[in-house]
Amino acid sequence: MPLLHGNRHGGLPQVIEMKKIRMEIQETRKLWDEDPMRIPLQKSRRRALVLVTIILCCFGAILFRLVDLMVLDHDKLAGRAEQQYIRQKTLAPQRGVMLDRKMRELAANVDADSVYAVPSKVEDTRTFSAKLAAVTRISSKKLNMDLLKKKDREFIWIERKMDADTAGEVRKLIDKIGPEAIGFVPEARRYYPKGLTAAHLLGFTNIDNAGIAGLELQYNEFLKGEVTNVAVGTDARGNRLSSSVKDAVSGNSLVLTIDEGIQYIVERELSRAVDEWKAKAAVAVMMDPMTGEILAMANRPTYNPNEPGKSRDYARRNRAITDLYEPGSTLKSVLAAAAIEERVVRLQDWFDVSKGYIVVGGKAIRDVHRSEVITFQEVIQRSSNVGAVQVGLRLGSEKYYAYLKKFGFGEKTEIDFPGEVRGILRERRNWSGTSLAALSIGQEIGATPLQVLRAYSAIANGGILVKPYIVSDIISPEGTIVKRVVPDLSQRIISTRTAALVKEMLKTVVEEGGTAKRASIEGNLVAGKTGTAQIFDHKAGRYSPDKFVSSFVGFVPADNPRLALIVVVFEPKGKSYGGVVAAPVFRNIIENTFAYMSVPVEKNEHSILLVSRKR
Repeated sequence: MPLLHGNRHGGLPQVIEMKKIRMEIQETRKLWDEDPMRIPLQKSRRRALVLVTIILCCFGAILFRLVDLMVLDHDKLAGRAEQQYIRQKTLAPQRGVMLDRKMRELAANVDADSVYAVPSKVEDTRTFSAKLAAVTRISSKKLNMDLLKKKDREFIWIERKMDADTAGEVRKLIDKIGPEAIGFVPEARRYYPKGLTAAHLLGFTNIDNAGIAGLELQYNEFLKGEVTNVAVGTDARGNRLSSSVKDAVSGNSLVLTIDEGIQYIVERELSRAVDEWKAKAAVAVMMDPMTGEILAMANRPTYNPNEPGKSRDYARRNRAITDLYEPGSTLKSVLAAAAIEERVVRLQDWFDVSKGYIVVGGKAIRDVHRSEVITFQEVIQRSSNVGAVQVGLRLGSEKYYAYLKKFGFGEKTEIDFPGEVRGILRERRNWSGTSLAALSIGQEIGATPLQVLRAYSAIANGGILVKPYIVSDIISPEGTIVKRVVPDLSQRIISTRTAALVKEMLKTVVEEGGTAKRASIEGNLVAGKTGTAQIFDHKAGRYSPDKFVSSFVGFVPADNPRLALIVVVFEPKGKSYGGVVAAPVFRNIIENTFAYMSVPVEKNEHSILLVSRKR
């Protein structure tokens, strides 16, 4: 009956299923009666088989993953790990120092603090910026904008290489604005301990200590040292782990030919001259005429290399090698040397300058002071334009042009300094009918003060055109000499006889009757020449009637020259003659320099070449 009842409610399939279950129960009872332990053992074997299979599959998956991580994806994963636990750190080297010829520091390095912010840690950017702007040079508005734009960043610079006072003020604010939002980094800052002294020579660097001007730029590759990038291990929290890392390689040091004491004297006297004559600018360069070593080079106006951003471009310009001017009568010494070398004139030759002018190519060239008939020597002593033109006409344009080139005009001196200009000397085929006469009195040519000084040094040393230089030695951090400059004395341009004769003529310029009596020095003979050149007004198309360049160039002691010096004063007010404006500056510089160098008095009586005035 139960089966019929089940069939009535569940149907035939259910009846069949129930029969199977009953049969299994009966079979199980039979097996249990025969061997009670047989049934659990079969179930245990099945379970063990399933478990072993699962374990093997797990080990297989792990093994596959290990192969994938250690072999197939090794490079990619190693790179990720290095990024997370290895930090690249740049070790900035110490920039090499600059020393004068007596090993006194002219450019060095000092420690300075740079401050940075962590934008992600700054809660109130406006207040943060305002407080920092109050004690630093940064703009509150700009800093606030930077913090907002880079909110997710962990680092931005606020101000780099601050002075000690500013850094101290910033440190006082740390607790107020949050120590986690601000930090300091020590950096090396370029420092010029002598301030204005030799500013135009030394130049300056940018915020990253890269050379921007002067010797800092010219020798940047030697000075900058070797930047080192090293990998530093860190733990999970970013703390640096100990490591043995070598320091960056410091830069080489420069030993200059400059003497700090002489440089100071030159700059002091140049400043006095500018103040006295209300001049637009002035230049003075002192050189050893025997070697080409620059002992001093000064410009006015000037600037402080520790704060170059506070100066104008014109104040930072090294006019000694970048500014051209017409040398005027100082070029007559080159004319004299060429004429004597070519034997077209003798010291005893007479020149009639009584008219006070000479006409060449329809242009009248006049003397400032009238004379009668004078010797060739007196042409130079009195700086006669009329006499110089007559000498130039004897020499001829072809020969004169060749000697101007020999003396280095129209070419760079190749001094080890950036920005030097070539000067202007037109090729002879481009000369006009008045060019020879104009060049004979120092017009229609553009020269730098250094070019003129080098020409006079050739007369002083017996006829050799030297190559000027400022750096004598480059020394490694270990103290070994990397490079040493040897003077180049191979370029002879005139004979020793010619140089000696011109030297004797130049002595008379400083004597009674010469144009530069104010350059004379008691006890030491001076040889030199004045120059008074009108400045060409390009707008008016003619020479300015009231703007001049006053100059004096010479060497001392005349018979055994140790110093060659040029002084150029641009646009002095009140007076314009080189013998009045520039010659006294020359004298003051030399007298003070000789005292500094302990140069003994040569002699009191002046033995100069005297030419008999026969007519």
